[in-house]
This record gives sequence, structure tokens and C-alpha cells, in this order.
Amino acid sequence: MTNTKKKILLLSTGGTIASVASEEGLVPGQSGAELLHTLGGQPYEITAKDILSLDSSNIQPEEWTYIAEQIYQLRRGYDGIVVSHGTDTMAYTASMLTFMLQGIDLPVVLTGSQVPMQAILSDAPDNLRVAFAAAATCKPGIYIAFNRQIMRGCRCVKIRTTGFDAFKSINMDPVAQVTSDGIDIKHSANEYVPSEHAICTLNTKVNPHVAMVKLFPGFDPAMLKAMVNAGCKGIVVEAYGLGGMNYMRRNMVKAVGEIIKQGIPVIACSQCLYERTDLTKYEVGRAALLEGAISGRDMTSESAVTKLMWALGQEMDLEEIRAFFNKDIAGEVTIARP
Repeated sequence: MTNTKKKILLLSTGGTIASVASEEGLVPGQSGAELLHTLGGQPYEITAKDILSLDSSNIQPEEWTYIAEQIYQLRRGYDGIVVSHGTDTMAYTASMLTFMLQGIDLPVVLTGSQVPMQAILSDAPDNLRVAFAAAATCKPGIYIAFNRQIMRGCRCVKIRTTGFDAFKSINMDPVAQVTSDGIDIKHSANEYVPSEHAICTLNTKVNPHVAMVKLFPGFDPAMLKAMVNAGCKGIVVEAYGLGGMNYMRRNMVKAVGEIIKQGIPVIACSQCLYERTDLTKYEVGRAALLEGAISGRDMTSESAVTKLMWALGQEMDLEEIRAFFNKDIAGEVTIARP
């Protein structure tokens, strides 16, 4: 009889889901195999491989590179991959994997938990089960599975520190969610559909010398210049509302223009979690646009900063980065049709 079970690879990187108690607090201590043992039987053929054992606060560009390389090198022979990961930087990792693994040819699903797997009433078992189901049924792409929802990774933001509904899909409906019948794949009008002709490529070149600044009343624009003088190669500004920046007294708009004239890209996102930036709407936005600020549209800040790191890693110049941010690479941004 032919074995029809889907083959899933579990890559364990640590995080709360794998944590155990120690004198220093919770630390990653369980292996992927131990997570599977606690979870119990699954309708899939699952192979576990431990690639890291870190609190996700310690996951940085070097770890993103390693995770992407492992996914790329090990993906053959599997129908999907699940990456168990700490929640604190999961949205950043999912966004960066979207750019490092463009054209990915199978579903890659990140998941974790707010409570360790071995704890009573943990959310870990449910999140892992949903992640495996997503890895077995979703279209190729990078996803996050959490609290019975499957979301495109480059659209996710962590919104809670302890609640089980810790992640939200921003400006795009979840790709799928658990129903009474199991996994119900619901495709929205804005959902990115991968090209059938896409070829999976691994490109882990990034430049991490970027900054992300949240604008607030009284912010001193000289701080931006100090960042550039310290070696910053690009800045994401979480501006007000639709992307407004002040120009009275502490002239943020002028500072942005001076930085851009040096060839340093400045991406204008919104502090508002939902909807988009539109630099053409108000005078304060138009002023920033005239100075050369690049609109982040409806991207999350996590996606904007990782996209900028990746673009700088390709040694794109200012105008190439501007064009790159005017493209939807893998569903991270909604580009209005003319």
C-alpha cells in the first residue's frame, strides 16, 4: 500500500515553546524530537532537526542567514517545513525569510508559543498542530501559524506579550484558520499568489546597518544625522498617520531631505497598525515626499526594515531602492493599480 502521508520537516530554533525552567529563568532546553513526543501522534511523516537553541531576542541577521540556508538545503523531499521559533522576533524572521528565499517552492511555517510546551494548558500543542496542517496544505510561501490562524509571514506583527492571540495579520486577511471541519483555506482579494514559474533562490546578503525611528513630538532631527554619521545606511521612520512629518522648529522634513541627498534611503511608514501611508494627502506628507522620502504604503515596520536591509545587501543605490519599494516581491505590500 502506497504511503500517502505528507512529509514535514520540523526545524527547531529554541524559543519559549522549547523552554525549561532554570535558575536564570526560562531558557530553551527541549529538542524538536522532544516537542514531537509531547505532542503525540500526527497524520504526517515528521522529521525533526535542531538547528539552533536560542531565545529569539538573540536571533539576528547571522541567524536569519543560517535558518534560510537550512531551509534551502534541506527542503528537497518534503512537502512542507515548520520552524519552531521564539515569538519576540518571529515576525522579523518571517519577513526576512520572505526576501532571502524568494520563489520558495513549498510552504514554510513559523510557529511558537506563549507558554512552554511542557507546561499545563500551554498553547504550544495547538500551534504546532496548526503549523503542521499549514505546511501540508498551504501554497508555497513563508507563513506564521498562531492561535488557530495561518498568516503570511511578511504581514505579521506581534501585538501581545502574554495573550495566546499574540500575532495579527496586518492589512491582509489570514490565509487560513481552523474551523470545526479542520483547516479551511480562505483566500482574500489581497492575498499574494506565487507565480507557477518562480524559481526558488537563496540570497542571504543583507546590510544590517539600518535604523528604525518612531517619530514623536519634540524628536530632535539631529539624531538622524548622528545615526548616519555613525554608519547607518538606511532609515525607516514610523511617521504620524498617513506619513506626516513635522517641519516647524525641529524640522524633520529638512533633515530627511539632507540625509537623502547623501544617498541614504528614508522609508516612511505609519505608526498606525492598520491601513497605509499616503504622502500625497497632507502638506506634512507632501513635504517629506518632495524631499525624497519613500512611502512604505501598507507594509509592517518589520517588513519594511528587513526589506531595506536586504536591498542594501544587494548594494542597490537610492533610486534602485526606491524602485524596489515600489514592487510587491512576495505579498508584503499592496501596490495600487493605475
